[in-house]
Amino acid sequence: MTSSETSSRPDPGVQEERPIASAAWELLIPAVSAPARQRGRALQSALREAVRSGRLAAGTRLPASRELAADLGVSRGLVTEAYEQLTAESYLRSGRGAGTWVSGGVRPAAHGARDLAPRAPGVRVDFRPGTPDLSLFPRSAWGAAHRAVLGRLPHSALGYPDPRGLPELREALAALLTRRRGVVADPERLVVCSGVAQATTLLGFVLRERGAAAVGVEDPGSPEHATLFASAGLGTVPLPLDDEGLAVAPLLRSGVRALVTTPAHQFPTGIAYSAERRSRLLHWARSSSAVIMEDDYDGDFRYDRAPVGALQGLDPEHVVYTGSVSKSLAPGLRLGWLIAPASMTDEIVDRKRTMDLGNPAIDQAVLADFVTRGGYDRHLRRCQRAYRERRDAMTVALAEHFPGAEVSGIAAGLHIIARLPERYGSRTDILVRAAAAGIALRPLSDYGTAGAEDPAVRLVLGYAHLAPSDIAHGIRLLAHGLKAS
Repeated sequence: MTSSETSSRPDPGVQEERPIASAAWELLIPAVSAPARQRGRALQSALREAVRSGRLAAGTRLPASRELAADLGVSRGLVTEAYEQLTAESYLRSGRGAGTWVSGGVRPAAHGARDLAPRAPGVRVDFRPGTPDLSLFPRSAWGAAHRAVLGRLPHSALGYPDPRGLPELREALAALLTRRRGVVADPERLVVCSGVAQATTLLGFVLRERGAAAVGVEDPGSPEHATLFASAGLGTVPLPLDDEGLAVAPLLRSGVRALVTTPAHQFPTGIAYSAERRSRLLHWARSSSAVIMEDDYDGDFRYDRAPVGALQGLDPEHVVYTGSVSKSLAPGLRLGWLIAPASMTDEIVDRKRTMDLGNPAIDQAVLADFVTRGGYDRHLRRCQRAYRERRDAMTVALAEHFPGAEVSGIAAGLHIIARLPERYGSRTDILVRAAAAGIALRPLSDYGTAGAEDPAVRLVLGYAHLAPSDIAHGIRLLAHGLKAS
């Protein structure tokens, strides 16, 4: 091998020299058209993206700075600065007398952002429960509160917040929950969370640190509870229900010292815990030094009478109260709360601090303003009227199109349980035919072993997010689809 052949080899580590594709340099043309002060950054960004995307492949030798500057019609210093910056970032590599090359350490980036939010493509009517009517969100009032807050919020409030939440929000929520839900709400023990999901996880971590191995959960109940506790290292023990609430005898046999309940309106069965059952659960907690987590997910929505007060109001030292605005305003706000017993507050706050350093200050301040000025109460009254009307529309449509169907549970919340007569077929058959008709359904069997063992076909039908006309249309389509076969 001659010395001239040796000197023409590329840098060590570069497999072969590749010619520059003219198409790649076309990516740089818009950059040099940027305003003079932005041209340098724009050129760096365009060159960086050309490497990331693979338009400039690893092993490509770049032209000398003088040549590229002439081709692009910019100063040589602009190109030299871009080369130096991207070399420092490892997009390029260079050596004295060896030129500038595209680094072999860059991998093309995946482009596009996927949306993993729950969707139901191809569904004509979605009866799955759990979502309020998002079109009722009070945009004007919320916007006014946002403007008012930004106008008066001190600069210091934009720093790291108290991990428990802004004092004004904790005070507003404490007053609201005391008045509406009968909660014993000390603002010092109220922690603002990213919904009940985070409240559950926070409690799970504290229970795990205290030596707990498992938490009792309602069966049937929300599948999310098991998932959230699992993320904190805890197992779950399914505990059956009867007509009055969670059955006490299986609870005593389970040996658990922590329990999750939805006593005001059990999810998904729709029953309300009886006064006797509430008392027995509290007796179990006191005698066992146990803790009950009360998930008051839709306690504000009762249509036949005033809502039953929260279980926590009877024993705030053994009940952790949780709630959120996910069913009342919108789940996308990710704002909720947890009221802890005094003996657990510091541990929960410490865990909250390490988890996220607190919730967004502006969002908290807006909710505080909205609650304090009465906007939240007005919105709840509006939702009460709308959801009561929709529940009525659901029961009327079922009576018309499914004679013999039985609706169970109290007149409350955002869903009902409908038991269909045997003549409509098995659970699997009904779900298949409903899907073929474009109707999204959730059977009670999806929510626990107790529902799976029940031979009756019980459907959990959400109605809050649907207009009365859509409810009637959807039930009619469902009936037609089940009769079609």
